[in-house]
Amino acid sequence: MLNRLIRLHRNQKGITGLETAIILIAFVVVAAVFAYTVLSAGLFSTQKSQEAIYSGLKEAESTLILRGSVVAYTDPDTVTDPATGVGVGKVQFTVTNNGKDRIDLTAPYDFDGTDLTASGVENPLQITFSDEAVTVPDCAWTLGWVGKNNGDAMLDMDEKAIITVWLHDYALSAYAAGANPPFLAAAKVDTYHKLNIEVKPATGAVLAIQRTTPALLDTVMDLH
Repeated sequence: MLNRLIRLHRNQKGITGLETAIILIAFVVVAAVFAYTVLSAGLFSTQKSQEAIYSGLKEAESTLILRGSVVAYTDPDTVTDPATGVGVGKVQFTVTNNGKDRIDLTAPYDFDGTDLTASGVENPLQITFSDEAVTVPDCAWTLGWVGKNNGDAMLDMDEKAIITVWLHDYALSAYAAGANPPFLAAAKVDTYHKLNIEVKPATGAVLAIQRTTPALLDTVMDLH
């Protein structure tokens, strides 16, 4: 009986200290790799969130705000031509800067009271006109000021700029139509006409203006 117990004791198998250590080390390595992966993912996500926040703050630092009415003027050429009917020739509105960064309003065209001429300066700000039938991705527009300004094309917080969007080329001298003309060409803005104007500065949010022309077109109209 004693010999049988001794044989049973000798045949018992178990885990040695070395095997236990190897298993524990494997668990520690796997846990460390998993923790590093989770930490790296968290840091990457935090960095992306930070970039998005900074980008949003940058956009908010330079924001154009519409100030006052949107005024439309009838095109004098179409007014004198009964065959084509009356149409809106230009749209004018005033904007201010709602942020701390200055906004570049270098205009692509100049108007001397009679003729509209290209300024020859590449403008960082683009204005898009669209309605149900046509889109002009880069309209012709000129810049004016109301009240005080420092004489440059940069819009400061305490300045008010008048932007005039020219829809027809009746006043443009020596204009050569290209692949993407900045005017409506044969199309016209008549009564009950829904129009969309988007002012897109180099930095900052896009200023969207949506208006509808009235039932009767006057020489000057306040659009609603």
